[in-house]
Amino acid sequence: MAKPVVIVVGADKGGVGKTTVSRTLLDYFSANNVQTRAFDTESPRGTLKRFHPDITEIVDMTTTADQMKIFDTLNSGPSVTVIDVRAGLLSPALASLRDIGFLDAARSGQITFAVFHILGPSIASLDEIAETANFMSGAKYFLVKNFINDTQFFQWDQATYNSYFHRIKDAVDLTIPKLNEMAYEQVEVSSVPFLKFVANKGINDDAANYSFVLRGYVRHWLANVWSEYDRIKLTDLVGAKSAKGEK
Repeated sequence: MAKPVVIVVGADKGGVGKTTVSRTLLDYFSANNVQTRAFDTESPRGTLKRFHPDITEIVDMTTTADQMKIFDTLNSGPSVTVIDVRAGLLSPALASLRDIGFLDAARSGQITFAVFHILGPSIASLDEIAETANFMSGAKYFLVKNFINDTQFFQWDQATYNSYFHRIKDAVDLTIPKLNEMAYEQVEVSSVPFLKFVANKGINDDAANYSFVLRGYVRHWLANVWSEYDRIKLTDLVGAKSAKGEK
């Protein structure tokens, strides 16, 4: 049986495009034929669930019952689990994982654990790194600069960033480029995964009539995002071989 893989996507502030990153991960795994399930902790209404309803369940990660729903089933479903953590709950969620012994299991090699930490543009966001560092032993840690909302990381002096970044051994940084605003809005309105939008398909795989131009922007952007995931060897991390499909 494949070793379970748990990927936590989170941030300690809202509005940094966290769920967008989760959506690109689910599309990437789908394109690479990696069986994946997802948990959306924006209870009771989840954005991730809207775009990936077939594989996503809404949970409240602060409750023991829903923690059991996620972690007691790691060996009984798809080997990869993506958890989109509610804004502001990244540090508390990691503390819960420590308390239930999950971090110890990751440290001992029973589980592959990765954290995609979506950074905001302020120095306060860098302070989140220091908080998160306490939980990262045994985890793959990815710091994500997400430009999807046209974020400018103007407050960051590179030396200051490096001083935070190097606090976590083997941390890797990623860049998610900006997507054309009209294209992003059209995908939002369509309520379909980026992959389906590019393929001109509706929610039920029916033929759609999306703009050729906007689909082109999304295709180009998604290819750039996926090249970042290829660079960090994400398919290797989850124990799969990359299946290069059309992007």
